[in-house]
Amino acid sequence: MVILTGGEVLLKSMTGYGWGESVIHGKIFTVELKAVNHRYSEVVPRLPRSLSTLEDRIKRLIQSRVARGRVDAFLNMQDSDEKVSAVKVDKELAGAYYKAIKELQETLGIDGNINIKNLVELPGVLTLADPAENVEEWWPAVREALESALAGLVQMRAEEGKQLAADLIKRLDRINSLNEKIRERSPVVVEEYRERLGVRLNDFLKDSGLAPERLTAEAALFAERSNITEETVRLASHLKQALSCLQADEPVGRKLDFIIQEMNREINTIASKANDLDINHWAVEVKSELEKIREQVQNIE
Repeated sequence: MVILTGGEVLLKSMTGYGWGESVIHGKIFTVELKAVNHRYSEVVPRLPRSLSTLEDRIKRLIQSRVARGRVDAFLNMQDSDEKVSAVKVDKELAGAYYKAIKELQETLGIDGNINIKNLVELPGVLTLADPAENVEEWWPAVREALESALAGLVQMRAEEGKQLAADLIKRLDRINSLNEKIRERSPVVVEEYRERLGVRLNDFLKDSGLAPERLTAEAALFAERSNITEETVRLASHLKQALSCLQADEPVGRKLDFIIQEMNREINTIASKANDLDINHWAVEVKSELEKIREQVQNIE
């Protein structure tokens, strides 16, 4: 059996989801990340026009945590319930009002004090205005929401990676068992061929004078042509390489895809050289497992 020993399974899936939220200066920023399979790394930000200058920073931050796959990043901005508007005071206008009122009092001979309440109630002295939009002030909140979404995305990809790894280990175990059967069966195939060849040539040996050495030579030739020792050894080596990939702290999807291709090449060679019903049957089972593994590998980062 193939046994994965030592170390933690670090395989990551390419699919995942993450969500994050942050609030600053009366604005709520939410980030939603959706990752799917892709041959390369691709990040597609979708954000409001007012935040378009942050696109490159968002891409770089996502790519620093996600090495492979397509990630759609949705950034939304809206006002919070605690939004505070700025109060703008027009001091020059208030002064002009005060001066005009004083002149009017003197002209009309009206006595009385002018208080602040009279002035602030006049049009234009106090106005409400939204804070100026400053993308640089918003970036810390956007980054906080994005980091939170990335943490969720990475965690989901890691959890799915563990599930994929468990399935891969089971299938690699199965292939290893079949390879052992093939390796053990190989010398028996040569001996059975020798016996069959002996039965077929037995009648001819007496009549034609065919030397026994010819039987030995034919059996030796068949043994040489059907020798699959190298292929079974290489297949076992590929199995170990595939298992080591499951513990690598780096993207291994493409490497695993290549290893599976090489394993498929070896089992095809084994099937063509062995010329044995049992080995061919096991080879078909190996190829079936490899096809299922290849499909799973398409989901690995």
